[in-house]
Amino acid sequence: MPQLHWQKSTYSENQANCVELAAAPDGIRIRESDEPETMLHTHPATLRAFIRAAKAGQLDRSL
Repeated sequence: MPQLHWQKSTYSENQANCVELAAAPDGIRIRESDEPETMLHTHPATLRAFIRAAKAGQLDRSL
């Protein structure tokens, strides 16, 4: 796999536990900065749908 360029939100500043994203030839990789060996793989359309649903509050649930 080629070297990935990881990015995190500017809202994270210098905090230790941040979600990072990287574009890969076969989709998008997602990891936590404090555990970089463990990654999720998804496709851009799937990630866009997830972000839209989260912003719309569709994933909110009462505990």
